[in-house]
Amino acid sequence: MSKIKMTTPLVEMDGDEMTRIIWKMIKDILLVPYVDLKTEYYDLGLENRNETDDRVTVESAEATKKYGVAVKCATITPNAARMTEYNLKEMWKSPNGTIRAILDGTVFRAPILVKGITPYIPTWTKPITIARHAYGDVYKNVEMRVDEGCKAELVCTDKDGNEKRELIYDFSGEPGIIQGLHNRDNSISSFARACFNYALDTKQDVWFATKDTISKKYDHRFKDIFQDIFDAEYKEKFEAAGIEYFYTLIDDAVARVIRSEGGYIWACKNYDGDVMSDMVATAYGSLAMMTSVLVSPDGIYEYEAAHGTVQRHYYKYLKGEKTSTNSVATIFAWSGALRKRGELDGLPELMKFADSLEKATIQTIEEGVMTGDLAALSSIENKRTVDTESFLKAVNERLVKLV
Repeated sequence: MSKIKMTTPLVEMDGDEMTRIIWKMIKDILLVPYVDLKTEYYDLGLENRNETDDRVTVESAEATKKYGVAVKCATITPNAARMTEYNLKEMWKSPNGTIRAILDGTVFRAPILVKGITPYIPTWTKPITIARHAYGDVYKNVEMRVDEGCKAELVCTDKDGNEKRELIYDFSGEPGIIQGLHNRDNSISSFARACFNYALDTKQDVWFATKDTISKKYDHRFKDIFQDIFDAEYKEKFEAAGIEYFYTLIDDAVARVIRSEGGYIWACKNYDGDVMSDMVATAYGSLAMMTSVLVSPDGIYEYEAAHGTVQRHYYKYLKGEKTSTNSVATIFAWSGALRKRGELDGLPELMKFADSLEKATIQTIEEGVMTGDLAALSSIENKRTVDTESFLKAVNERLVKLV
């Protein structure tokens, strides 16, 4: 068969450890035989980030802004142990955080559902997509220890030098801790528009929740900006699409989510989204079955797996041992990026291939061939646990019949 042609490159961001090994396997077994793959390649492996003083991460994000679609392998965010292991110049920042800041993006995570793996909450028959605001809150906080006898104040100085002060706490009788959070109206607005645009794109309702009854200025600002933008720009579009925007308190949202059947976008502030995305992933079965896409308010997309670099399996691989590492979320990162590239470039064959790749992957699992993590969860009879490469070859056996 002739290979499917691409007209515009994808930005390809390579990564670290076991996912880097899987990345090449996926390309060699499932992509290159079918697609005349055009990518602008950036090596975001930790060694290259260290060698380039992390310039490569910025360059990959700028290329994503240029071409509109990227696909990213999982990468290491180094801690003290990694500093020594990789002999790093410094403790480089999270590549995901850098890319999110440059693209001003919102992270959307959704589970991949397969027969035989029942969510821990059985009413969840449809995917719940977590939309996580990727700026501010505790991730850009300022904090300090406070000695007994100190008085902590919130001080804001305007452009003319005038000060406004609010007492945080008088520590006259005891020591303690304080923390300062911030956010930006522009970032919250981008978050809201990304959520509403993604909802229109996927034909799903949007739920948004904060704790505005307690945080009457900070959280309430989120609520007001979402509502103002929805009323002014999206209300009529949502009505035409037959979907709705729904606001409630975060504790009420949690109760509603647990009782629901799924099938909507749950928009969360940064910390809430961080916690709830892992909760949702685990409740559906596995973080390795969770898609993730970063979407900017002006329609730029970066697809990746929601999980990390699978360090433990990588060390086994280096010893020459076979690993049974789940590659599904990484496959879906590629399929998502290829589908979006095809959609933007008017290439129905590329979109159909992406659909076929996902169908072949799910079919493989539902027919009982899977990696060890899924075998431990699946209720399918006569299932067979296979290693990483064998799973990809099993997917290819089904894919070749679909394309």
